[in-house]
Amino acid sequence: MSETGFWDNQERAQSVVSRLKSFNSILKPFDEVIAGVSDLDLLFEMGVDDAELAAEIPDKLSEIEGKLVDLETASLLNAPYDANAAIVTINARDGGTDANDWAEMLFRMYTLWAKMKGYDFEILDWQENEEAGINSASFVVRGVLAYGYLKGESGIHRLVRISPFNSEGKRQTSFAAVDVTPEVEDSIQVDIRPEDVREDTMRASGAGGQHVNKTSSAIRLTHIPTNTVVYCQNERSQHKNRALAWKMLRARLIRIEEEKRELAMSEKYKNLAKVGFGSQIRNYFLHPDQRVKDSRTGYQVGNFHQVLNGDIQGFLDAFLRWRMKTDE
Repeated sequence: MSETGFWDNQERAQSVVSRLKSFNSILKPFDEVIAGVSDLDLLFEMGVDDAELAAEIPDKLSEIEGKLVDLETASLLNAPYDANAAIVTINARDGGTDANDWAEMLFRMYTLWAKMKGYDFEILDWQENEEAGINSASFVVRGVLAYGYLKGESGIHRLVRISPFNSEGKRQTSFAAVDVTPEVEDSIQVDIRPEDVREDTMRASGAGGQHVNKTSSAIRLTHIPTNTVVYCQNERSQHKNRALAWKMLRARLIRIEEEKRELAMSEKYKNLAKVGFGSQIRNYFLHPDQRVKDSRTGYQVGNFHQVLNGDIQGFLDAFLRWRMKTDE
């Protein structure tokens, strides 16, 4: 980073800075644990003759144990793209207007989680629904190990509640699909034949609101062999939208290859629910009781609003530990 001209290439520079932050996110708490153990040794020695110091030992021990658990979880984030930023796409699925509202609720949940973590958040695409909520949204979360933490969110998220859009007050089940892929640098080569990609150019559609520049020219790319579709309309420049769309497409194809590699590494995955579109990974209940439960890990929280306000780290950590056990 001290080299002359380091900041001339912004993308490369940001990548290096991101790597440094990833290293420090492990090294700093590791150093704190080492220092904490030394302090604990001293407390044990002095606590023999000082009851007040001895009383501090349980709290100090709990603090060290908590940091060790966090380090153990972070050590699971060692896949090739775990340190990358995450591109998240949310699509409303079955459930009518409730599903559109549910998709926007999930968008808000991830926004608040990113804010809690101190991560950067950039919207790539935003498609509002005419009545309420959104049809879809795509955004990038940039921060230490962002993709590593969020990759387990891919799949179907199911909401059960009394519908605010039903005049009879009936219970409604709604579904939204979340897809998470790693943001990759332009320097990373992905084998995409130009003839396999169809490009469609259009004006930005939908109400857009505050999230979309209405003068932008939208780009949609379709990778024909895998039927992978990406869409970007957030930039004023069609050229920038095209560049972002290609980055999103490369990320999607890398994710597809990553899943194939994971399946090839372990035959046990044949008996597990696929982590991706088409699988119901988490249930959110507002009726008849309040709770959120992950169908893969069994981890649950009894406070629905706490989770929707961005407190999802417990689910992310539980997924990482679950994956470790299935790999054993």
